[in-house]
Amino acid sequence: MAAVQTIRQFRLLALASYLGLLALMLIWQITCNCASSLSLEFRLGFWVIPLLFPLYGIIRGHAYTHAWANFILMWYFLHSLTMLYVAPLQRDWAIAELILTSMAFVGCTGYARMQGRAQGLGLKPLKEQR
Repeated sequence: MAAVQTIRQFRLLALASYLGLLALMLIWQITCNCASSLSLEFRLGFWVIPLLFPLYGIIRGHAYTHAWANFILMWYFLHSLTMLYVAPLQRDWAIAELILTSMAFVGCTGYARMQGRAQGLGLKPLKEQR
């Protein structure tokens, strides 16, 4: 019973932080980058569309989607660290991005691992494959 509750908590963490990151990137690109030389459409496409690829699977609770969504999240993790260093005026946005990305990473990783085990998915140990 405790495992089911843990899986539910990881799923909630992943879902809430992923949707929060999506909302943050939308708001950030629409409101705060007005001085950018790049068009709004380009910025939205570059920062928002990658988050839409795994969104359906995350909403549906697919463990495999939670696992590969971490590859996309690393792009935002690196972006937040870079912005913390190079753009002091946008430091608050970068801190929020870093926190949400870290939470989404933990939630997605935990959910994929726990749900995969509960479903009997995963890699067999090398000794069992022979």
